[in-house]
Amino acid sequence: MTDRIVLTAARLITGGAEPPVDDASLVIEGERIVYAGPAAGRPSRAGERCVELGGRTLLPGFIDAHVHFGLDAGLGRYHPLDTDPALLVHEAAARMSATLDAGVTTVRDLGGISAGHRAAVERGLVRGPRLQVAVRLMSHTGGHGDFHVRGGMFRLAGDELAVLADSIDEVRRVTRELLRAGADLVKVATSGGMGSPHDDPDDEGLRIDEVRAVVDELERHGGRPVAAHAQGVRGIHAAVLGGASSIEHGYGIDDAAIDMMGERGIFLVPTLATAFRPLDRERMPAFHYEKKSRWAEATMTNIARAIEQGVRIAMGTDSGVGPHGRNLEELAHLVALGMSPMDAVIAATGGAARLLRLDGVTGRLEAGLSADVVVSDVDPLARIRELGDPARIAAVLQAGRVVKDPHRLFDPARAGTRKEAA
Repeated sequence: MTDRIVLTAARLITGGAEPPVDDASLVIEGERIVYAGPAAGRPSRAGERCVELGGRTLLPGFIDAHVHFGLDAGLGRYHPLDTDPALLVHEAAARMSATLDAGVTTVRDLGGISAGHRAAVERGLVRGPRLQVAVRLMSHTGGHGDFHVRGGMFRLAGDELAVLADSIDEVRRVTRELLRAGADLVKVATSGGMGSPHDDPDDEGLRIDEVRAVVDELERHGGRPVAAHAQGVRGIHAAVLGGASSIEHGYGIDDAAIDMMGERGIFLVPTLATAFRPLDRERMPAFHYEKKSRWAEATMTNIARAIEQGVRIAMGTDSGVGPHGRNLEELAHLVALGMSPMDAVIAATGGAARLLRLDGVTGRLEAGLSADVVVSDVDPLARIRELGDPARIAAVLQAGRVVKDPHRLFDPARAGTRKEAA
């Protein structure tokens, strides 16, 4: 088989601000894109294999900046306690595979899996997106990462999800431990949360000086990003002033935070899937239902205002808290709060790649970047909600390798091979 593949008869959305290209071609050699643009301008050569896509849409592989492959809320709070650890690893692998089938080729896992999962994907041992891992969330005692049951006898979520730090010295030590464990970034909780039993989203978590200590430790070791779980406004301000790279959730974001984030180029990852999901009083702890109900309206209002004022947005779903494998439903939620469909696509491709510091690797369909490609049965600029159905993802390529192709679009028996160079 030739290592040069030409995708033709397609509409091209690059992942940048450029308008879509009708009658486009994408040329891939090995793991890289060598051409993306109008079909009339593409270079050709002998031996290339042509794949006609019948007017489908070509998009960059999508990026989800906030997942938890080690979690599945649908299995209940006690599932990790009474399940064999080996089975938990295989369950995570199945979630990774489902996410890839949804068109997501790169993710940040923000707590719950080890760096070994990243290595397993890189070595081809499991099927899943390119991974960046935080390993564990850093929280203070009684904060968002503290899932001790009342009385403190045991934790519903153990050390695989969160680690506690209650002073500057402990924050520095934990940062070093996370780096030793292979973390690509550090996630800190600067506010309380919805699903944590001992706090409230308006509560403060790690303080400004503690976030700054994390940033300082990371700068001493080559520099890594800091993602901040920050829901209430005081936690958002602490994360921004402390030097975080992204605000995760940001439900209480105010105008002052919006201005500060704009000045510093900080991203908001609003995880709207958790806000749009209907509440089920019967299947939720009472404290969780109460907090979600109280915050629902303010979340929509505040995030809509942040979108309107131009905050940099990267797509994140908080899958694990919500369902896995439905990641691109998040795009419709962003549009529902005022974002244009094109900007929503950029938030999940080129924009998210900048947050992950991978914009020289992936996130756009352009020459020189990794051939992470999604073929969609729908035009997302016209029918973005349908993109959230994995069945509408007709094919996925990861670094030039076909990893999903239920319609056999890339079957060599169907593809044409050019005998002579034009």
